[in-house]
Formats: sequence, C-alpha cells, structure tokens
Amino acid sequence: MAPRPPRIDRTAFGVSVALIVLVCAPLALAPQAGGALVVQAYESLTERFGLIYQWATLAVTVFLVWLAFSHHGKRRLGHEDSRPDFNIFSWMAMLFCAGIGAGLLYWSTIEWVTYLDKPPFELAPNSTEAVEWAATYGIFHWGISAWALYCFPAVAIAIPYYRQHAPVLRLSTGLHALIGRDGYDRPPARIVDVLFILALVGGTGTSLGLGTPMVAACISEVLGIEQTFGLQVTILLVCVTLFAASVYLGLERGIKPLSDGSILAAIALLAFILIVGPTNFLLRSGTNSIGLMLENFIRLNTWTDPVARTGFIEDMTVFYWAWWIAYGPFMGLFVTRISRGRTVRQLILGMLVLGTLGCALFYAVLGNYSMHLDLSGALPVRDIAAQAGTETAIAQSIGFLPLGPLVLAVFALVAIVFIATTYDSASYCLAASATRNLPEGTHPARWHRLFWAVAVGVLPVTLMFIGQEGGNDQLRVIQSATLVVSLPLLVVGALMAVSLMRSLREADRESET
Repeated sequence: MAPRPPRIDRTAFGVSVALIVLVCAPLALAPQAGGALVVQAYESLTERFGLIYQWATLAVTVFLVWLAFSHHGKRRLGHEDSRPDFNIFSWMAMLFCAGIGAGLLYWSTIEWVTYLDKPPFELAPNSTEAVEWAATYGIFHWGISAWALYCFPAVAIAIPYYRQHAPVLRLSTGLHALIGRDGYDRPPARIVDVLFILALVGGTGTSLGLGTPMVAACISEVLGIEQTFGLQVTILLVCVTLFAASVYLGLERGIKPLSDGSILAAIALLAFILIVGPTNFLLRSGTNSIGLMLENFIRLNTWTDPVARTGFIEDMTVFYWAWWIAYGPFMGLFVTRISRGRTVRQLILGMLVLGTLGCALFYAVLGNYSMHLDLSGALPVRDIAAQAGTETAIAQSIGFLPLGPLVLAVFALVAIVFIATTYDSASYCLAASATRNLPEGTHPARWHRLFWAVAVGVLPVTLMFIGQEGGNDQLRVIQSATLVVSLPLLVVGALMAVSLMRSLREADRESET
C-alpha cells in the first residue's frame, strides 16, 4: 500500500499563523509600549533564568562529545548501506549557511567594540588584555558551545527519523521514544510543534533584524543615499523574494547551489581582506584568540560574574545561548533532512569542529581587520558606532579597503545571499512542521513553502519598526525577542534528552538480539 501524500496540518498551521498575528499586530500598533515591554521581559528573564541557559549549554556540549566517541557514533542515519545524499562540501555549505545567516557578518565585524569598551573579567577598558579578549570572546560565542546547541536537536531528531522510521519531520520527532508513532496528533506533540514554529519565526526575526540594516548601510554608503526604514524594508523584500524562489525550487535545485555559491563568495571576500589588509596582525591576533579561547574554554562556559554583576553575561552570553536555542530546532530539522547516509559521529564532529572553524575564520579576518583600523587610528570605528550606529561602522570599515565601493557591494551581496540561504532553509522546515505525513524522501507542498518564506519577513519588519519608530534600542529589542521565544524550548530540550537516551538504549537492545 502506497504511503499517503503529504498534506497540510490545518491545526498547526492555523494556530501558528494566528499567534504570529496576535504577537506582531499589538507591537506594530503600539511600538513604543511594545518595545519597552519586550525589553523589560528580557531583563527579567535573564536575571531569573540566565544561569539555566549556561548550565544547559555546558551539559549539551559534554554530552555530544561523549556521544560522538561512543559506540553510538558509528550508527548510520538510514540503512547501514545508505550513502550521503550530498558531497561533503555541499553538505557543510548548506549546514553552515543555514546556521549563520548575515548575523555572522554583522557580529564578526563589530562585536569587539562592546568587549573593548566594556571588557569581561573586570579588565581595564582599552588595555592589552581587553584587546586580546575582544578578539576572542566572539569566537567563543560562535564556537563549539554554540554549535552544540545546534547539533543536539539534529541528533535527537535524526536518530528516530532515520533509525526508528518516525512518520513526520517535526520538532516532536525528537520526542518519538516518549510519544510513540501514534502520539504526533495528540496535544503534547502539537504544542511542541507550534512552539517550534513560533521560536523559529522569532529567531529568524532576530537575524533578519540584524542583517537587513547592515545591508542597508552598505548600499547607502555605496550609492550615497540616506539610510531609511523604507530602504531597509525594500532590502528585506528583495531577500524574501530571493529565498522564496530558492525554497520553491527545493533542496537540490535551490538551497544547495545557493549555499555553494555563498560559501565560495565569502571565501573570496575573506581572502581579499586577508591579502590587502594588515595580514600579519590578522594572522597573529586570530591565532592568539583561538589559543586563548581553548585555554579558557571551561572558564568561559562557567563564568557567571557573581560579584561585580556588570551585566556582561546577561547582555551577551545569555543572549547568544538563547539565540542558538531558538534556532536549534530548525537546525535539527534541516540538518536531519540533508544528513541521510552519514554517521552520528560525522554529524556531530562536522557541526562542532567545522562549524566552529568556519566562524572563527570570519572573526579572525573581519573582526581583527576592523579592530586594527580603530587601534591604528586609520578609522575611528568605535566613534562611528557610537554616533552613527554599528551598521554604519561596519559599512565604513569595509569601504575603507582598496576598491572600497566594489568590496562593499560584494559584502552586501554576500550578506543578502547568506540571509537567503538561512531563510529558505527555515521556510522549508516551517512548512515541514505544519505538514502531516512527511516520510523520508518526501517534501512539503511548494505553495506551503512559499507561504512561510513570506511569513518569516513579518516579525523582522515589526522589530525594526518598534526599534526605530518607537524610539527603542533596536538591538536590545531584537535580543529581547530572541530570549522570550527561546525559553519554552529549554523544557522541550530536556524532554528530547530523555527521549534520545531511550532511543539509544533501544538501539543497544536491538543490536544485542
């Protein structure tokens, strides 16, 4: 008997859309009050739950390292004779682009400004130690711990989907050992899937809300036009159109070639900056930063700033862990979809090692380049960031390179493509989560994928609006939205851990018989 074709899950679809409208409409109608409310929620939640985010991140990292090198790491996702659907370059390109978006371009270029002026560990601002840590802390925030938060849902979903033949590809698939094959239409699984949709829309809103103003600043710098909210919305519409077309074409004809192209363009951009920029400083500072991060890895994961309470942990580390947690389920679903034929060990080490090295390369080149401009007096990057905004500081830093306008245009193009590759993947996963009966090898309907490609653009427009028109700090509003949507996923993650352990024990029993 042939399996039933995929069809829309009207309950998950309808409830998710209704909740998105209920969240966005009041914020847009009352931007000042809405922004203040979101920021207030952020401050309250980080104070109460920030430590839990740190504990969870460390626990997940340790667990995945153990799992990769245990006998479970040899298990193949799919039949034992299955081979990967994609070559290693395309697999890593799709995985990397889906996980970083334009946020990596934004933060790797400008994050050091925060740490140099307000360094961790009560260091003196602008001191030698502050400079070294300013070049290091971003690599930690985008490093092994971050990719562990991405990787855990991927493992928890991929094992039941490929090894236990779960009938659907949703976040609730990660609870397969707890709910069983007949539990996907029951309220607990439905609630989990709706939470995922809301968290992913919130997470994509964060990245689009950061990336779009940066692209607008680059275009404004190249064309000599004013950077306005209208320009940002126009750029967002271009991005939405691009990733809507890509997601319509599917994985093989859309997402894969777009990811391959964006990685090659990014490598060319980084190579150019490395060659024409302060090469010796970039190599020395990058090497020093990786060593400093590895030497202090445990301290960085467990530092809670218990005495001074400067707010550093809440403003940066907890925000990042919340961001990765909000994005983690999406990465779990997408990585599951592209990882058939790979072993559990390949999946874990590919994400933790190669993902970390890729992000470290961006920080070593872009971050150290813009920091060198400021330290050498060539361009007052920090002053520009304080007076005109971080997006303008990024644009002027890149524009300071030889062939500045051309490089700035390429930088903006890479950012747009990074945005597109992230959100076509997100749209695919949103459609999969609101689809019934999606067994291995099938895809959600094209119109359904297109709908979510458009829907993910609603929240970032709202966040940018309440940040600018409501007189709120746009970055803080974006950070706050991320934390709020990620909190329920901590509970879901704990349940997924229990389910995964049951699945692993079941696999052991099957191998013994």
